[in-house]
Amino acid sequence: MLYIVPTPIGNLKDITLRAIDVLHSCDGVICEDTRRTGQLLKHYQITKPLLVLNDFNENREIPGLIEKLKISNLVLVSDAGTPLVSDPGYKLVRECLVQHIEVDSLPGPTSFVPALTLSGLPPDKFFFLGYLPEKPGKRTEILKKLSQIHSLQPTTYVLFVAPHKLIKTLTEMQKTFGDIPIVLAHELTKIYQSVEQKNISVWLKQFAKQPPKGEYIMLFHLILKTI
Repeated sequence: MLYIVPTPIGNLKDITLRAIDVLHSCDGVICEDTRRTGQLLKHYQITKPLLVLNDFNENREIPGLIEKLKISNLVLVSDAGTPLVSDPGYKLVRECLVQHIEVDSLPGPTSFVPALTLSGLPPDKFFFLGYLPEKPGKRTEILKKLSQIHSLQPTTYVLFVAPHKLIKTLTEMQKTFGDIPIVLAHELTKIYQSVEQKNISVWLKQFAKQPPKGEYIMLFHLILKTI
């Protein structure tokens, strides 16, 4: 059996009692990075074999993991938050279902939900975009289409942005939407947690003085012009 177990996004106390029970009782843990997962398990005094599954080895490792899952119970975790949400693991779950291997998913931490509830933006409907495409042309194409979606159903957009792409992404958004307000959530659940709303031009000035570090969650709500 495969258990999908969310892990804390920052504060190690943000883990459920059920997640700890499953980690204690399983035969092994499938993770992205043994160092990150090892720290979590050590904190809760759990010792288990660690099996690495990431974007680079997923196709190669899945057959072996499937054979292990036929005779044992394994836990799938990500470096932080709920596995499969912009993280590897989908292909493994899909193959488990094909092979009639039981899969269970525990509820737990995921970063964009607290970011959404702290943003001050409408949370009743939201569109999670994950990470935007690598190619600049594709990113611009998607951004332009968001206005069309918004005209049909106003919604709050949520996406993940790596620090080395944040300035470029903000610049592209300013060209597409104008100088709109953007909420950036950073270091959630940690000591220096911040969730702030500023116009794009203000963010760009700030990051020109102090380059961004760490992963960001970006949230925005488009205001369409009326004639």
